[in-house]
Amino acid sequence: MKLPNLNNVSLKISAGRPNQFPADGIPQIAFSGRSNVGKSSLINCLLGRKSLARVSGTPGKTITVNFYNVDNTLYFVDLPGYGFARRSADSKRVWSDLTDGYFVKNPNRDLLRLVVQLVDSRIGPTQDDTMMMEWMLSENIPFVLVGTKADKLKKSERDAFLTEMRESYLNGTSIPVLLFSSQTREGKEALWGHLTHALTR
Repeated sequence: MKLPNLNNVSLKISAGRPNQFPADGIPQIAFSGRSNVGKSSLINCLLGRKSLARVSGTPGKTITVNFYNVDNTLYFVDLPGYGFARRSADSKRVWSDLTDGYFVKNPNRDLLRLVVQLVDSRIGPTQDDTMMMEWMLSENIPFVLVGTKADKLKKSERDAFLTEMRESYLNGTSIPVLLFSSQTREGKEALWGHLTHALTR
């Protein structure tokens, strides 16, 4: 599969309820990670845009599932960030309902081709990250693990992150692990390779 036309990208909907999720048969790639992990920056980098996905100055502020239509070929699904300590009980409940709605109660989950699970490579996985990875492994949901903000790491730190992810968190599975930097665009081509492969399976 060739890359879609990245000049033809738009926000389809910011869904605040599961019944607002698109049901038009277009395959989906979901992006998951904690608040402030660099998810919006990664999506913008992949799409060659500066501000299509909004980078919030307040982590955890927006609780919606954002569907970006990429050339009528696929949706980039930007899931709300998790693990923001100052989020209220009500907003945590909204996050849980939306996330459960997408992964568990979504009648169109068969359209999900891949989850891009983001982890801050500088600090490693949080407890929430670990729980998310363990759940996807147990449910056989295909995902690729991406360590963000890789430009901040020394070579020894990069190697240590990759090794730790593969051996300690992914249990020696074949889940791909790569490093990414929205600043230098490192990992952009490799990640697009995983996305296009998932869409042709």
